[in-house]
Amino acid sequence: MIKEKFFRYIFFLVFSIYLLFNINFLIKDNYFFIALPFLIILTFISIIRLDLLILIISFFTPLSVSLKEIGFFTSLGIDMAIPTEPILFILLFIIFLKMIDNYLEFQILFSHNITKLIVVYLIWIFITSIKSSIPVISFKVLITRLWYILTFYVLASQIFKKQFYRLLFIKSYIIGLLIVCLFTLYNHYHYNFSQESAHWVMSPFFKDHTSYGMSLALFLPLTFYIFYYEKKLINRVFYGIILFIFIISFILSYTRAAWISIFMSLIFYSVVKLKIKFKYISVFTLVIFLFGYVFSENILKFLENNTQDSSDSFLMHIKSISNITSDASNLERINRWKSAIKLFLERPHFGWGIGTYQFNYSSYQNFYDKTIISTNFGDKGNAHSEYLSILSETGWFGLFSFLILLIHIFYSSINLISGLNLKKEKDFILSIFLSLITFFIHSFLNNFLDMDKASVPIWALISMVVMIDKKKIKI
Repeated sequence: MIKEKFFRYIFFLVFSIYLLFNINFLIKDNYFFIALPFLIILTFISIIRLDLLILIISFFTPLSVSLKEIGFFTSLGIDMAIPTEPILFILLFIIFLKMIDNYLEFQILFSHNITKLIVVYLIWIFITSIKSSIPVISFKVLITRLWYILTFYVLASQIFKKQFYRLLFIKSYIIGLLIVCLFTLYNHYHYNFSQESAHWVMSPFFKDHTSYGMSLALFLPLTFYIFYYEKKLINRVFYGIILFIFIISFILSYTRAAWISIFMSLIFYSVVKLKIKFKYISVFTLVIFLFGYVFSENILKFLENNTQDSSDSFLMHIKSISNITSDASNLERINRWKSAIKLFLERPHFGWGIGTYQFNYSSYQNFYDKTIISTNFGDKGNAHSEYLSILSETGWFGLFSFLILLIHIFYSSINLISGLNLKKEKDFILSIFLSLITFFIHSFLNNFLDMDKASVPIWALISMVVMIDKKKIKI
């Protein structure tokens, strides 16, 4: 153990170097290099207090900025979330050393079925990356998936044994997200909270309103839990204000997919509270799918009659969700989905390689499916569906392994809700379950797992479920 006095001296020395570097870089207008001494400090913290570093990353995740957003290295095609991803890259090596040195500490995590399914999922990504249409891109994406999973699922599991750190991690992200919300609301105010400006007022922290709405939806159940169970009045008022700001920000994000995800999470909440048996849910789901198949032509005709486009009016904006006739956003999604299915049909077993959809889909677009926001070069992003993206990039087994993983996560969560004794324990798992539901429902309509904003909390929440499930730690 390093003595506290020695630690203070070292910290003072490193911090002094950090300040000197910053002054020098500011004088020379080299703003990017300010991050270098910052990374040195964080590397030092990772050796001394790894738990503190994980909490720091959680706080900075909503505040991270893409290099493309601030105009660095755009000509080289390099993109990275600053400061989170460089820290995670450094942590990748530290994690491997810790797992080798203290394997027994991670044995509980490694023995869980969810961990085994994650390993299968990663191995398959590795195999498909070898056979990828652009192996360099696929292996780069694989590395990013690894540093998220190894840091926030594997490494963080060691601090998630304690409820104190579980809540502190969630609170750290919430405070970071609060800063973004206040920044966004301030910008949005200057444009009269219009639907059009809602697409970009959160920049540079979020690339668009969909990822912003996703993060708010993800943390609404967790923020409500913290507000509800805060014992001190001043803390409860504080988190009550945050919850109110999050709800307002969520509505003003104009993110229709996020609104749907919250609505669906409320349905799942009702199902859990009413203790409806799984077999009844399965039968009901099957009936809905059969109904949709049998009456598909009638449903399509009904949807085609809806010509309501995106609007500043919330009711009209909600109505535009089902507009597949004139709404460019909805039509472009259909275009991307059709392209993804065509890509899958051409390479059904191994796919085109993780992360390569955006480089391959352009030639698979039908001219009559293109919209005013389509491009011939296919340079405007992903498949707008996590599931279709996985299907086209990693084949049928890739999607199958991912869905089995999700089913097991939700099954473990529901079992915990019914198996734990205290109401506070049940509600904590329930809030995680509902948060995960919002994300994976939203994933039908967008891709987020390649972003730090989503991957950091998602893998951390899954890790919390596993640690509570294995240890049955009392909250």
